[in-house]
Amino acid sequence: MENETTNSPEYTVSELAFALKRTVEETYGRVRVRGELGRVTIAKSGHCYLDVKDDKAVINSIIWKGVMGRLPMVPEEGMEVICEGKLSTYPGRSNYQLIIDRMELAGEGALMALLERRKRGFAAEGLFDEERKKPLPFMPKTIGVVTSPTGAVIRDILHRIEDRYGVHVIVWPVVVQGKASANEVARAINGFNAMDNSGPVPRPDVLIIARGGGSIEDLWGFNEEIVVRAAAGSAIPLISAIGHETDWTLLDYIADYRAPTPTAAAEMAVPVRADLVTTNDDYGLRLRRALARTAEQARMGLNAARLPRPQTWLGPHQQRLDIASAKLPSLLRLTDPAAQKLSALTARLMPALMNGQDKRESQLCNIASRLTPHLMAQRLTTLSAKVSSAGSLLSAYSYQGVLARGYALVTDTGGHVVRDGARLSAGDDVTLTFKDDVKRGAKITDGIPAAAPPVSAPPAAPKKRVKPKPKKTDHSQLGLF
Repeated sequence: MENETTNSPEYTVSELAFALKRTVEETYGRVRVRGELGRVTIAKSGHCYLDVKDDKAVINSIIWKGVMGRLPMVPEEGMEVICEGKLSTYPGRSNYQLIIDRMELAGEGALMALLERRKRGFAAEGLFDEERKKPLPFMPKTIGVVTSPTGAVIRDILHRIEDRYGVHVIVWPVVVQGKASANEVARAINGFNAMDNSGPVPRPDVLIIARGGGSIEDLWGFNEEIVVRAAAGSAIPLISAIGHETDWTLLDYIADYRAPTPTAAAEMAVPVRADLVTTNDDYGLRLRRALARTAEQARMGLNAARLPRPQTWLGPHQQRLDIASAKLPSLLRLTDPAAQKLSALTARLMPALMNGQDKRESQLCNIASRLTPHLMAQRLTTLSAKVSSAGSLLSAYSYQGVLARGYALVTDTGGHVVRDGARLSAGDDVTLTFKDDVKRGAKITDGIPAAAPPVSAPPAAPKKRVKPKPKKTDHSQLGLF
């Protein structure tokens, strides 16, 4: 079959994709779309990728990093918004997308729905619990105010504080409306908490965040999460005074106290000085009355006890003191002659003492001059011989020497030396100490023990009888017979 030839131009993939991109951008240009935000993803680069949808379709969208900082709110899933931007395509994925450069909430109903959703989320975290609320100090020394420096709010707060009780006020100027409001308010709260009491500017004891009335769009900066988180982390007690009494923001729920107006916040922060003075005077009067009543009751109790008067006890002692005081001058006059004699003796004694001291020093100098090394050696030899002789004499007369000659030292059970035998009775225990310091116990008897019987020598063994040897006969000599 032969190929049919056509006059249609041939495109590459890239040519066709970019041709479609130009067609979409030239045909639609800028568009304004209303819908609900679906998937919201903020990349590390700062760009935001999100979906704008309704019940039938979805448009992929993107917000560049530079545009994100100019939006009046941070995009969140579920917001109903009106987006404005340029429609384009992404050839890499063959899809079209909306490049958003403006975004706003779609009416007050959408804002209220978002507000309620955020409120439920923060309440679920426990940020609105009463246990987290901090008490206000009774008399703060410094108050920090976060508000616009040019509005009527700051003037009302300053005048009210000055009328009630003048304290030091520090104003942190912020923008209270618009897309930059939330960041500046959060930075002010964190900045006050980061201050050091030892620095040149004291750290506030109370914070007031104030703004005048307005629509929900005007007050929306105080509903942002960054403001709520900063207020929840504040260590300083915080009073919220946003709008009028009927205006409520998320900051009002998270704050420690909520004031219906900025003027009411100033009244809540400081007491009335005149009322304090009156109260203090009343307390002083009540205290004086109580002291007077206590003293009167004590006086009545003393009177009822019928105790003697102090003069009754002190009178005799005072009289003795007066008599002694009257006798004192005469006694002093009697001691004058004795004092004069003592002075005369002292005057005579001092020269004699000085003279004797001089003579003694002269004698010592003479003795020292005669002490030569040879004489000192002889003197030491003589003294050593005397010490050795005395030591020998001491050893001879000591009780160890006596024990060495066969005697024993007798002590009683108390360790006392027994010198007299009459003090001992039969049956008393004594201790005998011998020359080798060996101790033996003994018991006293009635008298001198009997002498031991002589030890008999063992009987001698019987002597063996020796047979007499026969005498030899001298045959050389003839007998007579």
